[in-house]
Amino acid sequence: QVQLVESGGGLVQAGGSLRLSCAASGRIFSVNTMGWYRRAPGKQRELVATITSGSLTNYADSVKGRFTISRDKNTVYLQMNSLKPEDTAVYYCHLDYRFSPNDYWGQGTQVTVSS
Repeated sequence: QVQLVESGGGLVQAGGSLRLSCAASGRIFSVNTMGWYRRAPGKQRELVATITSGSLTNYADSVKGRFTISRDKNTVYLQMNSLKPEDTAVYYCHLDYRFSPNDYWGQGTQVTVSS
């Protein structure tokens, strides 16, 4: 069974920074996409950023230029700079095999940005 464990969430003032980490363990195929999604209260889950096993990245327009996704093998990071109150959400790590029905989610980590 694949497991994803997130860490690094917390409370930060607007304009500050946080770094999220997600460690994937278990039987993981080498070709995959890992990423971060977030869900704010009363809103739909949305994609934040993804990174492939070949280090190709994709970002939501709302975070482009402020957030950076990176990975080291099966650990993925999200460096969040210039945080805004609207970034407040539970952030979830995701592992996807694009041409397979299998995908996996972490438990989520809370990010709160104060005004």
